[in-house]
Amino acid sequence: MELAAGGFSEEQFWEACAELQQPALAGADWQLLVETSGISIYRLLDKKTGLYEYKVFGVLEDCSPTLLADVYMDSDYRKQWDQYVKELYEQECNGETVVYWEVKYPFPMSNRDYVYLRQRRDLDMEGRKIHVILARSTSMPQLGERSGVIRVKQYKQSLAIESDGKKGSKVFMYYFDNPGGQIPSWLINWAAKNGVPNFLKDMARACQNYLKKT
Repeated sequence: MELAAGGFSEEQFWEACAELQQPALAGADWQLLVETSGISIYRLLDKKTGLYEYKVFGVLEDCSPTLLADVYMDSDYRKQWDQYVKELYEQECNGETVVYWEVKYPFPMSNRDYVYLRQRRDLDMEGRKIHVILARSTSMPQLGERSGVIRVKQYKQSLAIESDGKKGSKVFMYYFDNPGGQIPSWLINWAAKNGVPNFLKDMARACQNYLKKT
């Protein structure tokens, strides 16, 4: 499998594109978790961790695909609209752009932080323009673990966006996150179930404000 820049393969980018056309839910025990505001969320149990992988499908109205991708990639802007961001920045490490992200957790839990690779590609799939963003956790000696913060070592996310044929965006997102520590798996899964729709709503709102900002 040939790796593109950033440690992601061509195949991974095209797989995310394909999910927009035909959700890959067969052959595994994907369960419909929730449908809300035009968004459907499916989950698949990861037996090793007791946590779930998630796939999200839906439409965000009044957010064009390019705008949505730009907002998602704009780390400085995310610090303004995402209330859970404690710290977020990009840094060059060993010739690669790495993202450092610290997330606020409610007391008495420790904050979590992430070090991950992220890459965006704008693809043409049979005349359809699709924005794909891939992210996965990595480790870099320049960004070591911090005292009092738990490092998330298992994190994967894929995002594919195209036009819904109107003013909005058709979206596919895959997500897996193991926050570690002593948080019960039921609480992590509950937070994911509620957090993903809220994140998408917040991002849609951020798109509208981004237009005013630029």
